[in-house]
Amino acid sequence: MIVKSPENTKEWDSYYWLRWEILRKPWNQPIGSERDKLDEHLDSFHAMAVDDFNKVMGVARLHLVTPGNRAQIRFMAVNTQNQAKGIGKLLIQYLENVAKQNNVKEIILQARENAVGFYIKEGYQVIEKSFVLYNQIQHYLMLKTL
Repeated sequence: MIVKSPENTKEWDSYYWLRWEILRKPWNQPIGSERDKLDEHLDSFHAMAVDDFNKVMGVARLHLVTPGNRAQIRFMAVNTQNQAKGIGKLLIQYLENVAKQNNVKEIILQARENAVGFYIKEGYQVIEKSFVLYNQIQHYLMLKTL
């Protein structure tokens, strides 16, 4: 298992497909809803965990909110059959290293309620209950100081 940035059209397609399949499809959201305007921004860094056959197991994105100070992790997803196997941890470590290389002092994220425990294990603290996505998925603002 390695973590890297998508490098070609096939990898980008697989990256976005997993994002949609895990984060949007279960709530009947259309293809395309897994993307936002920051995906192609210069201050965005994409990570994908791939197996030995280059199959995408997990994805996540970091973008600089305030360069040199704060970044945000978004669109973290691990394929269902490989959850709880350390893939999320690898993605977080990769993006935290990218953040440190960009002199980021803290990372924020909006965690789904079922993922809060995972982020706490990775050193993130709950700041506040934030929003409910699709009238179903409670999110919590979390923070980690690097």
